[in-house]
Amino acid sequence: MRRRFLLLVLALAMSSPVFAGPTSTAVLDVPGMTCPLCPITVKTALERVSGVEKVAVDFPARTLRVDYDPSKTTPAALLRATADAGYPATIEKRNKS
Repeated sequence: MRRRFLLLVLALAMSSPVFAGPTSTAVLDVPGMTCPLCPITVKTALERVSGVEKVAVDFPARTLRVDYDPSKTTPAALLRATADAGYPATIEKRNKS
C-alpha cells in the first residue's frame, strides 16, 4: 500500500506543470472582430498554434490576451494564425510573465 502511494506521488510530481518554462503574454488588437461569433473563430485559430497555453477574449475592446511558451511559438506565428482565420491583428503589447 505504501509503495503504491509513493509511486502515485512520484507520477503526479513528474507530470506537474512546475517543470514548464517561462510563459510570455501577447495582447492582440483585432479590429475586425465585430460580431459575437468572431471571437470564437479567432480563439480557436490561436488555440491550434503549438505553444499557446491560454487565450482570453475581451470582445468590447476587440483584443485577445494570449499566454504562450516562447520556446514553441512566436508573436509572428500568433499574428499569422489570426490572419489565416480572416482576422488580421497587431500586437498591442508584449509582457514577460
